[in-house]
Amino acid sequence: MLKTPHSIMKLWLFFVLASVSSFMLTGCNAKNDADQIFYNGDILTMAGKEAAYVEALVVKDGKIVFAGEKDKAMALKGNKTQVTDLAGRTLMPGFIDAHGHISQYGFALQMIDLQPEPYGKVMSIPQLQKVLKDYIAENKIPAGTMIVGNGYDDAIMEEHRHPTAQELDEVSSVNPIYIEHTSGHMGVANSLLLKNMNITYDTPNPVGGIIGKDPATKQLTGKMQENANINSLQYVITQLPKPAESDKYKSLLAAEKAWFAGGQTTICEGRAAPDNIDHIMDADKKGLLKGDYIIMPDYDLNADKLTHWKQFYKKYNGHIKIGGIKMTFDGSPQGKSAWLTKPYLVAPEGEKQGFRGQPIYSTEAAYKGLKAIFQQGMQVHIHCNGDAAIDEGLNLLERLKKEKLLTKDMRCVLIHSQVCRKDQVPRYKQIGIMPSWFPTHVYLWGDWHRSNVLGEERARRISPLKEGLDQKIPFTIHHDSPVTPPDLITAVYAAVNRKTRSGYILGPEFRISPYEALKAITINAAWQWGEEKEKGTLEKNKRADLVILDKNPVKVDPFTIKEISVMETYKDGVQVYKK
Repeated sequence: MLKTPHSIMKLWLFFVLASVSSFMLTGCNAKNDADQIFYNGDILTMAGKEAAYVEALVVKDGKIVFAGEKDKAMALKGNKTQVTDLAGRTLMPGFIDAHGHISQYGFALQMIDLQPEPYGKVMSIPQLQKVLKDYIAENKIPAGTMIVGNGYDDAIMEEHRHPTAQELDEVSSVNPIYIEHTSGHMGVANSLLLKNMNITYDTPNPVGGIIGKDPATKQLTGKMQENANINSLQYVITQLPKPAESDKYKSLLAAEKAWFAGGQTTICEGRAAPDNIDHIMDADKKGLLKGDYIIMPDYDLNADKLTHWKQFYKKYNGHIKIGGIKMTFDGSPQGKSAWLTKPYLVAPEGEKQGFRGQPIYSTEAAYKGLKAIFQQGMQVHIHCNGDAAIDEGLNLLERLKKEKLLTKDMRCVLIHSQVCRKDQVPRYKQIGIMPSWFPTHVYLWGDWHRSNVLGEERARRISPLKEGLDQKIPFTIHHDSPVTPPDLITAVYAAVNRKTRSGYILGPEFRISPYEALKAITINAAWQWGEEKEKGTLEKNKRADLVILDKNPVKVDPFTIKEISVMETYKDGVQVYKK
């Protein structure tokens, strides 16, 4: 056997190593070329306790393969690599929707827009009537056709009350009409619709709902609250024309575009009926969806389907997974249907002073529902707005933890957690659950809460983020769309400033930094959904879910954060939105 001289072996090894090094640095082999390189901007990784940046980000096959120095990133550039000069803009992880309702938003897109400022123009009941009348006239709507509006807001409209059935009758007595309140927890029907639904003054309230009645006149007011509202909406949907097959997914895809335009790459369906779930899953099977969808089936509408939905729990099938089950314990604070321990400052119409709202379930019924969910090994998100509802949620979860049904691997959430007392905050950590707060309420309805709903003391504690932060409680923030548009930048603005529409600073002691607010819609939200290993930060091997902003929320004047624009959104490295 011939022996290679030592000097020749060293020379040969040098050339081999040099060739390998040259191959790795130049990226001359297309199989190893980067798909994308981003540089020359604030690349905010969201990894760590404080804002940290890298010079460049490299994407390959939908994942981040490098985050670091620009020269090392450019060494991965090939002939087909797309190089994006950020030109001073900010790149960060795609936003994650901790709680929204994409199906309901899609349905709302088909309704007549009745929103007030800042998102619409309906500031009074006469304006609301005019918008409805104009729609009927301009579209030559025939008698008998269902008319549906969305987003009216008694908190902002001049009269500070709900329209009545009789006022909707003035719009049309030959068309059934239903208008949905901005909260999604109530709405108003005109007399023809009430007649068509066989609802009279003597019709009893459904369990967990209220049919509005005026005892003085013995007339229906038209207002339908909580489960009465749900029942009305389900009836209304049956009266609407079915879309053509070619338009079947049109509203869902339009809603997805709105989420992408808001920088969100992971989308929540936060209270889903079986039909909504099937609709989203069918759209995905047809290859129509681009975002990741996390679905929370509504317990009441899916109680007999828990075993079926379990197969999709915590694991994606295409773009879809079941994130847990949703229960709803109370209503809306701005609509005065949240369940409180102390009375509303001003009782809603039809209720006596001292009204505190009411629960949707009895304690025993709520316990049985939670137990059924936990026995399936699934986690739960509970809608709790008022402090009495929060008490109920905390007490029942603590009870189920002692019974060893609530386990450490379940990331259970109390959604909204708005009218949150100081003594309740530490209990989240003690029990091992998290709040998802809704600070946009302070911006949109803070003035209403102070003057009419809660009074100063309770209103200032809405979504007490800083208190949660100080006690090291992980939390997320959300938009609850279509209660507000699918806009998490405004949620960040509200969390940082707590400035109402009138300019009043409500509860300044509960403000948090822009970076902490951004964590609540990136890495914290990823953790909420059990996806912190794949999403939420810009680190190697994570999904290339990205958003480009025109300015850096961490560096601008905090009062200008809501003016920041989403310029581009990428899902798994593919651009899904560009302004």
